[in-house]
Amino acid sequence: MSLVQRLSDEIKAAMFAKDAERLSALRMLKSAIGYTQIERKNENLSEEEVVSIIQKEAKKRRDASEQFDKGGRSELAEKEKRELAILEAFLPKALSADELEQLVRGVIAETGAASKKDMGAVMKAAQSKVAGRADGRAISAIVARLLP
Repeated sequence: MSLVQRLSDEIKAAMFAKDAERLSALRMLKSAIGYTQIERKNENLSEEEVVSIIQKEAKKRRDASEQFDKGGRSELAEKEKRELAILEAFLPKALSADELEQLVRGVIAETGAASKKDMGAVMKAAQSKVAGRADGRAISAIVARLLP
């Protein structure tokens, strides 16, 4: 089952369950996918493109939650965190810290990176291999730690 079909099924289930918060988060995601389809003039997005959209929406929720926490708005931060949990259910299983570090070490070896100057090339290669299973910040932190 494609992610878009699964999203539609989840929206229907949330409607029947009268789960307003879940329904709202899922509709926002469906809207983001719809906007991307219009933007690209393509009804059928690939699974990778849909995963990318979900990641962008999840990142928005993560960032908003952090900002609300800093601003002392814990109730809004919690709402964003709940929405984030709903969105993360649609993402592929995340890599563990050890798996991610091994992957980054392999990419560093492949690219022949020797210093922090090569960080951009390593990041690009690592992100393409990770394919949505890790956050860019986590990748960046590991690359920065491993490169001299």
